[in-house]
Amino acid sequence: MALGTNEDIIKCDGSDNVRAEELIHSTTLLTGLSHEMRTHMNSIISFSFLLNNKNYTDEERVEFSNYILSSCEQLMFLFDNFFDSAIIDTGNSKAEPKLCNIGSIFNELISEVRAIMTRHNYEDLVLIIEDQIDDQEEVYIDTYRVIRVLRNLFLNAVNNTKKGYIKIGSKLSGNELVFYVIDTGCGYQKNTEIINSDDLQAMLLKYNDTPAVVNMLVVKKLAKILCGKIWIESTGVSGSAVYFSVPVKKADTVHYMYNKINDTRIAI
Repeated sequence: MALGTNEDIIKCDGSDNVRAEELIHSTTLLTGLSHEMRTHMNSIISFSFLLNNKNYTDEERVEFSNYILSSCEQLMFLFDNFFDSAIIDTGNSKAEPKLCNIGSIFNELISEVRAIMTRHNYEDLVLIIEDQIDDQEEVYIDTYRVIRVLRNLFLNAVNNTKKGYIKIGSKLSGNELVFYVIDTGCGYQKNTEIINSDDLQAMLLKYNDTPAVVNMLVVKKLAKILCGKIWIESTGVSGSAVYFSVPVKKADTVHYMYNKINDTRIAI
């Protein structure tokens, strides 16, 4: 039996259109990732070679070592985002809310952020923390995925901001937890287009910035799983304010009344 053309195959039923589009997106994504991985691997090999050259000073060796560490870090983030995206596309990924302290989420994020800032020594970049939530507030939330979203938004802000500030904050509004990452960088136009576009291939071709496109792609997918929302506003000339809100269920408050006679306590 003769095989039909690609056009014939895609017209067989509506689901084929979706699969064809997913295949195009996957191929485009893999092409971009392959290029980024080769770039970072070449960087690691080159600086490793220079690191073993005795003609360089100790200061230069430290700089080479930092470049190697940065490339390794970028590779890990690329792999994490790619695997997250692939797992979500299987349709088997869903939110897993657990009871946790809001303060612990923010503290974990800030610890990671400060570590990144320290390793890369951003001398012209100031980190501002705004935490408007009671640290003792407990809610049911998917901590892992929320932190993944915020980490990606921060990395995107760092890549677009060479000097000025990045502000990270959170607030609890009713049953919605709102996080924001505000920067004085130059990525507003790019961020807006990527967030609002469903054409991955067009964004990769237009901006030639695989990390930024993949970061935002995963952010949008994770936000959807969490039933959350992502939106962006302009700050200054070209800076970005990216907001991420996610619905949460507040924990029931348990009060304790102590019995003065035998020092027992009763939950009310």
